[in-house]
Amino acid sequence: MLQGLFWDKRPTYSQEDLDILRLIRSENVGPRTFISLINMFGNATNALDNVEDFARRGGRAKPIKLSLASDVEKEIQALDKAGAYLLTYKDPAYSSLLLQIPDFPPVISYKGNKNLLSSKCIAIVGARNSSVNGKVFAGKLAAELASQGVTLVSGLARGIDTAAHKASLSQTIGVIAGGIDHIYPPDNTKLFEEMAETGLIIAELPVGSVPLAQHFPQRNRIISGLSLATVVVEASLKSGSLITARLALEQNREVFAVPGFPMDPRCHGTNKLIKEGAHLLESADDIFEHLSNNMTFVSKLAKKSKGLSEDMKVGHETITQTSQNKVIEALSSTPIDIATLLSETQLHTSLLYTILLEFELAGRISRHPGGRISLVY
Repeated sequence: MLQGLFWDKRPTYSQEDLDILRLIRSENVGPRTFISLINMFGNATNALDNVEDFARRGGRAKPIKLSLASDVEKEIQALDKAGAYLLTYKDPAYSSLLLQIPDFPPVISYKGNKNLLSSKCIAIVGARNSSVNGKVFAGKLAAELASQGVTLVSGLARGIDTAAHKASLSQTIGVIAGGIDHIYPPDNTKLFEEMAETGLIIAELPVGSVPLAQHFPQRNRIISGLSLATVVVEASLKSGSLITARLALEQNREVFAVPGFPMDPRCHGTNKLIKEGAHLLESADDIFEHLSNNMTFVSKLAKKSKGLSEDMKVGHETITQTSQNKVIEALSSTPIDIATLLSETQLHTSLLYTILLEFELAGRISRHPGGRISLVY
């Protein structure tokens, strides 16, 4: 259908690829909702056929806005113009580690060597206003890890991210918060272009998306999700790097932190991580030693099969007004976790997930980090 859009060397996307893109670009369909829909209906094509009915059952009055085939075609044309490619979670090149997180991105766009997604990855993150010593250390650490075949993952931000990327250009992945065609910060344009040639740049948001503040935590889950471990070099107590570290722990990954001078605010976050149980890091050897001593952990992550998240399973359940009311009564504007909701409603797990799927498609609930849910008023 879209073969004519591409040069001979460019990929031909299957109908399944196009339907996956349509589904994730549809109204009220985020990564977790996407996963639930696939678990219920088997594939994106069937899910698209049922989304409107589910939204109506969840209480939506107006028809939900589904992405159209023409919208998908325009996005692929824009990717082609930007010199970028599309990769869905069904592609063999998709990271098996990333696929294990409960809100993995079903579609990413990329520039560069997608095979880096299948390599052993370690994330290095830290302060944008980093010290000279911090940048030197991050670069040295990245170079040592890359020399051993490890791929460095970071966010292409100023400071620590930039130092890590520059030291491992052919063995680095940059995860950006906007569309694949928006370079941020602009002063990293040359680095972006070099990484697109020798490393890899990936983006979750559609081409043309401008990075906003709320997109950076969303981006951070991908940085940690791609990686066996996350290293924090410098970070203040309110740093986004601490969000990445927290996400890594939630994803059952390791966290390392570089200790710093107590009077430097850029070190307060890393020192706090160490107090709370993060591994103290002084050199690349600390990472290699820890991971080699914990091969059961590494093996479990690396060999886990590419299946959808089991904790998001839904089923074809009989929904009653009574069961829907139980969920609404248990929710408020304050987010709560699924375990609490199950306890409060006493509903079967698959029934609860089905109701939540209907409500999310109807726009009646919001999802928050850690799988928590709140009511939309």
